[in-house]
This record gives sequence, structure tokens and C-alpha cells, in this order.
Amino acid sequence: MPGTSRRRDEMCNINLTNCEPQMNSKQIHSISAVVLTIALCSAIASSVSRAANQGQAMPISAKSVSSTAPVADYRGRSLLTIKNPAGLEHSQGASAGEAVLTSPVLELGITANEIVVSWNAETPPGSGLKVEARAFYPDRTTKYYTLGLWSKDGVTYPRESVKDQKDADGDVLTDTLALAQPVQKLQIKVTLTSGTAPDSKPNLKFLSISAADTHASPAPLEPNRAAWGKEITVPGRTQLGWPGASGWCSPTSTDMVLALWSGRLKRPELDIPVPDAAHAIFDTVWQGTGNWPFNTAFAGSFPGIRAYVTRLSDVRELEDWILAGNPPIVSVSYDLLKGKDTDHDPGHLLVCDGFTADGDIVLNDPAHHPEKGEMCRRVFPRANFIKAWSRSNFTVYLIYPEGAAVPDDKYGHWEKQ
Repeated sequence: MPGTSRRRDEMCNINLTNCEPQMNSKQIHSISAVVLTIALCSAIASSVSRAANQGQAMPISAKSVSSTAPVADYRGRSLLTIKNPAGLEHSQGASAGEAVLTSPVLELGITANEIVVSWNAETPPGSGLKVEARAFYPDRTTKYYTLGLWSKDGVTYPRESVKDQKDADGDVLTDTLALAQPVQKLQIKVTLTSGTAPDSKPNLKFLSISAADTHASPAPLEPNRAAWGKEITVPGRTQLGWPGASGWCSPTSTDMVLALWSGRLKRPELDIPVPDAAHAIFDTVWQGTGNWPFNTAFAGSFPGIRAYVTRLSDVRELEDWILAGNPPIVSVSYDLLKGKDTDHDPGHLLVCDGFTADGDIVLNDPAHHPEKGEMCRRVFPRANFIKAWSRSNFTVYLIYPEGAAVPDDKYGHWEKQ
């Protein structure tokens, strides 16, 4: 486990012996779009002023920046989105064929100590991108931390996390920026690298910034009982038995959700063999397939698909997504999910299919042996799930077609349509 602030899910090297699962308003005040636009422009004006004082090139337009509207209570998590990255400030990179996109200084809406950045991009062979982030404090600005180098093929341009970035301000735990002091402002920089062929220019389609205060303990929400007894039929896949497979729970879960959309959209290219998905997600430095944004980057590399990592705050939000017809992927402690008192596993990813009539959670579990008659669909007690999910600070992958109907975002935790 690279860090103690959250449970890592990358390895999923699970001991499957004796692993049978246990079967079994507050009013939110909206802020108008006008106020949001003014707030963004104010933040950019402040950034430009700072740039003038520090000799830095900074963004001058808010048109590319979208955000969840400010809410009365973020419940310790927030998500900002940039739906038109092409509108960010452009500058020339250090090498030929490089272009740098820089965001404004972004107000997170909360005081956060963990940041996960997701991206959706098309990277033709030979091209790729690097994602960086830095934090702004009243008395200083941190260095830029590298949150990943990524390309879909991972051949000419790497697909890897970056080790050994720790300093007094923070560290990168594979895919998560963990800050020593909480922060309210952040800036993102993406370096796009083109290949040598004329058609090998990368296209960045989407960015999101998931911020979390891992010490926040919001009160439980009232369940959305309308989702009880509702299930989404998600195609089953197993992570086990493939040649060379090791800890493939994350890409297998991603693969299952893509297969669901393949059927719904009649797009056969989204129905991918599990080994192909695992190969396309593999982090060559970390030597595993559990890098959270690499999974969503793979899903979001397909035209018309939106995919990103975010943190929720309550099972109620999963129930809302089930009612919308979109199954989230959840990151949990497998030991706690199965009812053990303590957890020693590195974490596990599963697809949330729905809920029983009594409110227990129904999951597609990639760690099953179909040749032994084991089913992908499994039911776990609600209390076990909540405890297990909390170990990842309620992390989910959200994967769905661009423009799809999503639940009402009351707490600023996902993309607004």
C-alpha cells in the first residue's frame, strides 16, 4: 500500500480460499449560472494578476472551464470538469511536437488533501500526454506533480505513473496527489505530444478534478428506497484464469461497463476481451492495472464515451445512479465486504448493479470462477459494503455516453449535463 491515507486497489491479488460472500434534506441552495461565471472570471483575473507579478503565463478565458455549481454542502468531496480543454491557454512545449494546455487557478469548493485528475483523450499511435497539478496556498505555490504519462497503445509514448515525487508539500501515490496541508486552489497542466506521422496529434476531450477531504465524516443520507429492488443487467466477466492475469479486477470491471454500453448503443467495438482491456490499462512503472485514471482514460478514449474517477459520500448516491440506469464501479476492501473484522487485502473493484428489495447491494464481482459454477452477480449486506467502500474514501468510476442522463447532482460530486 503506497500510502496510509487511503486503501489502494491496484493489486487485487486476492486469496480466494473461503471467499464466499455473505448473501443475504436538507435543502440545497442553487447558485445561478451567472454567479458561477462571475466566480470563474474572478478566479482567472486573480490568476492573471498573480502571473503578472510572478512572470508566469496564465489562462485568460473561462469559456473552457465548467464546474459543478456551488452547493450548500459538498460533504467533503467536489468535482470540477473541463469539457472543452481546447479552450485552455496554449503554449509551446519544451520540445518540438509538444503543446501545453494550462488551466486557470481553480477553486475546489472545499479544503482538500487528496486530488485525482481524470482525462479522456484520443492518442493516435506515437502520441500521448502528461498530466500535472500544483497547489496554491496563501504563502506559496507547490511544484507541479506529475499524475501520469498516458497513451492508449503505450508503445512509442509511455503509459506510466511517476515515482519518487515526495517533498515537504506532498506526494503522488501512484495516481493520487496526497498533500501534506489541505488546499482550496489548484492548477492543472497537460502536455500533449504529437507523433511523427501527420495524423498522430492527440486530442484532449475532457478533464476532471476530484478533490477530497479524507478526514470529513458527513452524516448519512436518507436512502433512496426507490432504487431498492432495482437492478441493471450488466454483462458478467471474470478476472481469473487468463494467461498472465494478475490483479485484473479494475480492468475487468471497466470492461463489464463498456460491454453494457456496447449492447445498449449497438457499438461492438466497446465489447472488448478482458486481456485486451488489461493490456491497454497496464501501468508499466507500477506494474499493474489498478491505476484509477488509467482505467477511465481507456474507457474515455472511445468516441462519445465519458469516463472519470470521483469520490461520493453515501450509498444514497449509488442508488441515484442505479435509478438513472448507469452502473458505477466501486472500490472497496474485499475483506470488509465479506464481513471480516479487519482487512489485509490491497483492495478490489466491482460493478454496482443495483439493490435488493431490502437495500442490500448487488455487485458484479470479477473475482469469480465461472468454470466452478460461481456467478458474477453477488449480494452483500449493506452495512458490510458501506464499511468496505469507506476504505477507498468512497471512490467510483463513472462511465457513460456523453450527454447521457445523469442523476441530479446535489452535492457537487459528478459532471453536470
